[in-house]
Amino acid sequence: MQARLPPQVAIYLAEHHVMTLATHGAEGPWASAVFYANDGASLIFLSAPGTRHCRNLAQDARCAATIQEDSGDWKQIKGIQLEGRVVELQGDEEKRAQQLYGEKFPVVGAVANVPPAIVKALAKVHWFRLVPAHLYFIDNSKGFGHRDEIDLSGK
Repeated sequence: MQARLPPQVAIYLAEHHVMTLATHGAEGPWASAVFYANDGASLIFLSAPGTRHCRNLAQDARCAATIQEDSGDWKQIKGIQLEGRVVELQGDEEKRAQQLYGEKFPVVGAVANVPPAIVKALAKVHWFRLVPAHLYFIDNSKGFGHRDEIDLSGK
C-alpha cells in the first residue's frame, strides 16, 4: 500500500521538476541534479549508467535528495528533503515509469513526436525509482526551520 501524501506535498512534487540527488561511492560524496516525475512519494528519473551518481548507486542504493525553490527570503523557503533507496526499473515497471515521465515531460513522451536527438539519448539511459524511507516537507512560512515529517508507512 502506498502512503497518501498530504495535498501540499503532492502539489509541490507535481509543480517542481528537478531534484538534487546525493550519492556516495569510491570517489566520495556526489550530488547531481536530475529531472523527476513522481509516483506518489516515489521519484522516477532516468540516467546513463556511466554517470558518477549511477556508478555510486550500483555500489550502494542508499541516497538522499532535495527539491527546493530558490529564494532570497528565508520565510519563503519551501522544499522536500528525503532519504531512501534507488532501484533500477525493468519490464512493466519501466514502462509505467516512462509513461509517468512522458506525461510530465512531453518531449520524451510518445516516440512518434520525440526529436531524433532525444530518441538517441533515451536509448542510452536506464530508468530508476527513488523510494523514500523518510520524507520531510520544509515550509519556513510557518517558522524558521519548520519541517514536517511525512508518514510513508501507508497506515
